[in-house]
Amino acid sequence: MDKVYGAYLCTGCGIGDVLDVEGLKSAASETGMEMQEHGCLCGAEGRALIEKDIQEKGVNTVVVCACSPRVMQKEFDFGEGTITVRGNLREQVAWAAGDKPEDGSVDEFLQELGADYVRMAVTRAQKTAQPEPYKLESISKKILVMGGGLAGLTAAKEAAAAGYEVTVVEKEKELGGKALGWRKMFPTSYPYDQLEEPSIAQLVKDVQGNSKITVKTATEVARIAGAPGQFNVTFKKTGEKTEWDAPARVTVDQQDLIAKGEMEDPNKGMKKYTELNPDGELFGAVVLATGWTPAKVEGCEHLGYGTLKCVVTNAEFEKLAKNGQVPARVAFVQSPGGKDKDADFPYCNAVTSMVALKQANYVVEDHPEDGQAYILYQHMRTPGNAELYYKAMQAKDGVFLTKGAVTKVEAKGSGATVVVENTLLGEDLNIDVDMVVLAAGMVPGTAEQPVINLAYRQGPALIDLDLYDGYADSNFVCFPYETRRTGVYACGGVRKAETMEETIDDATGAALKAIQCIESVNRGVAVHPRSGDMTFPDFFFQRCTQCKRCTEECPFGALDDDEKGTPLPNPTRCRRCGTCMGACPERIVGFADYNIDMIGSMVKAIEVPDDDEEKLRIAVFVCENDAYPALDMSGMHRNKMNKLVRFIPVRCLGSVNMVWIKDAMSAGMDGVLLLGCKYGDDYQCHFAKGSEIANRRMENIGETLGTLGLEPERCAVRQVAISDYDKIPQIIDEFVEEIVGMGPNPFKGF
Repeated sequence: MDKVYGAYLCTGCGIGDVLDVEGLKSAASETGMEMQEHGCLCGAEGRALIEKDIQEKGVNTVVVCACSPRVMQKEFDFGEGTITVRGNLREQVAWAAGDKPEDGSVDEFLQELGADYVRMAVTRAQKTAQPEPYKLESISKKILVMGGGLAGLTAAKEAAAAGYEVTVVEKEKELGGKALGWRKMFPTSYPYDQLEEPSIAQLVKDVQGNSKITVKTATEVARIAGAPGQFNVTFKKTGEKTEWDAPARVTVDQQDLIAKGEMEDPNKGMKKYTELNPDGELFGAVVLATGWTPAKVEGCEHLGYGTLKCVVTNAEFEKLAKNGQVPARVAFVQSPGGKDKDADFPYCNAVTSMVALKQANYVVEDHPEDGQAYILYQHMRTPGNAELYYKAMQAKDGVFLTKGAVTKVEAKGSGATVVVENTLLGEDLNIDVDMVVLAAGMVPGTAEQPVINLAYRQGPALIDLDLYDGYADSNFVCFPYETRRTGVYACGGVRKAETMEETIDDATGAALKAIQCIESVNRGVAVHPRSGDMTFPDFFFQRCTQCKRCTEECPFGALDDDEKGTPLPNPTRCRRCGTCMGACPERIVGFADYNIDMIGSMVKAIEVPDDDEEKLRIAVFVCENDAYPALDMSGMHRNKMNKLVRFIPVRCLGSVNMVWIKDAMSAGMDGVLLLGCKYGDDYQCHFAKGSEIANRRMENIGETLGTLGLEPERCAVRQVAISDYDKIPQIIDEFVEEIVGMGPNPFKGF
C-alpha cells in the first residue's frame, strides 16, 4: 500500500517533564516525519487527534511515541488497514531516568536516549509493510484424536459438543484404555474422602453414541503429512507395516554422506515424506492422547522385584484388586531406598502417592477386621483437594504411614519382611506382610517411540523430548497442551502424570486448543504465542544456497525440502518466531513487519558519538516474551536504568541474525548484548530453542570479533526471567562496566 505517515508524541506520564519535546520532534523530522505532540494520546482527545488525521489526511501508518507497546493496545488500535508502531518513551526512558537535575534542565544523556528511540520508531514504521494473512484454499475442520482412553474420549466428546467432527483412533480392540482395569477412581467431589466408581464405561457409551464422532479401533496412525488445516492422515491396522510409515530423521551431515555413497539412506524404498497420500483423510488439528506405560523398576534387587512373587508394582496390584485378590497385609513402598535414600522411583509423582492411598483403602475395605496397609515413603504428594483424601486415610483404622528408607525386602514364608530405616518414629522397623507393592511411575508414551509418525523433514517424532523427560508438552508453564509441532496438542498421561479428574480437565483444554488452531488457520493468523499475527516468513529463494540451516534450526518443523532440496515452507505450521530469519546467512528470510533490513536500519538510526569517550553506545536486543516485559516492569518500579544502552525488541533471540551484530560493531557501537529467556533444563523460552540457538551463534560471532582485533567480550548473552525486573538494571550495569573497561570501539568513526 502507499503509506501516509502520522507521528505523535505523548508528553504525559512524566515524558514531557524530563525530556525536551521540541528536541524529540526534531529527531523525528530528521528521520523523515513531522511529529505532533499531545498531553495524553491514550485519552479521548488524543485518540481523536489521530483518528482525524486518518480520516482527513489518509494517514495509514501511525507512529506513537509514548508508553510501552505492551500496554494501551486497544487505545492505539486503529483498525486492520492501519499500521501502528510504538516507541517506548515512558517505561524505558522517563520512568527509568532517575532524579531530574536540580536546576530543572534536561539531562543530556537522557535526551539522546529519547531521541534515539524516536528515530528507531520512525525507522521501523518506514520499513514496515501491511501484512496479508496466509489463507489455505480449503481447510478441514475435523479433529483427529489419537488414543481412546479417558483423555482421548473426553477430548472427542468436548470437541463434538462444540460442533466439530472428530475421529478417534485406538490401537486396541476396545475403547477405554487403562481406566477399564481400575477398580475405583479418586474422589471428585466434596468432602473428597470416598473413592468413586470409574466413569469410563459411561464415557465410552457417550462417545460411541455421538453422531459427530467416528471411532476406529484396532487402528494406528501410519503417517501424518501436511500442516494444520490440511493434515493428511493415513491409517493402518495395528502392527501393520505400510509404505507410508514415517521416515527416519536425516541430518544435514548425514545427507552429505548419503550423497557421497558413504551411508545408506534409511528411507530408501519409502515414498517421499513430503508426498501426500491421495487416499489419506484430511484433518485440521490433532489431539495426542496416547497415554502412558508403567515405569520399569528393575535395578532394585534389594526390594525383591522379579525374584519374590509377592513383590509387585502398583499397576499389577490394581489388576489383582479389580479381581478381588487383595491380601490382608500389604506394604506400599514409594521410594527404592538403598544408597540414595531420598530418591524416588523413576517418574514418581503426585499420582503414585494418590494410588498408594487408594490401594491401601482396598486393603482395609476388603479386610475390615484384620486389614493392615503400610505406606512407606520419602515423599508424599497430595495437591489440592487430594489433601482431604490424604487426611481421611491417615485417620482410617488399619492404615499406617511413615517416612522411611526401605533398605531390604526378604522372603518370609509366602510373604516378605520389609526392613525400614530412619523412620519418623526414630527407630528401624521390620514389617511382616503378605505382599509388597512398588510405586512404579507413569512413563509417557512419547518417551519410548515416535507414536505421532509425522512426515516432516525433521523426523517423525516430537523432537528433543529428552528435555521434558519424554513428556509431549513443550512449554508447560506458558502454553499447556502445546507440543513442538503446531496443530498437535497433548493431554493426559502423555503430557504429564494426572489423576482421572485432572485428565478430564486436561483433555477439554487440548480440545479447545485444537479448535483455536483450526479457526486461526481459517483466518490466516498465527496461534500461540503470537496469537493473531498475520505475518509469515517470506523467502527470496533466488539467493538460497540450500545450506539447510533454517530447516534444521526451526524449533517447530515448519520447513520441509522440495525435490531440489530447497526449503519448502508450511506457513500454518509456523509460530512466527523468526528463528529461520536469524539462521539464514544469505538474509533471504523476512516478515512484512519484521525483517533484516528493518532491524538493521533501526540499529543505524542510533546516533553513535565518535568524539566522546563518556558517550559509549551499547545495543541490547531484547526478547519480547520475557526480557521486554521485565524491562517494562523495571521501569514501572522506577528502577534507574543505564542511559548508554539502547533496547531493540525482537520476537525471539533465535531471530537475531548475526549481521545485526556485525553492523552494530562496524557502525561504532561499543558493545552488543542479547537479553532473553532462560535455556537449559529449566528453560523458559516461548519458542523452545531460541535462546539456546542464539547463545550458540554468539559464541561464533565472538570468534569473528577476535579475528578483527575486537574483544569477544564486547558481545554477550544474558538470561532473564520475566520476574527478574529488579535484577535487570544490575545486569545491564555490569555489562556496561565491562565495556567501559575495554574502552571505545576502535572502529568508531570509520
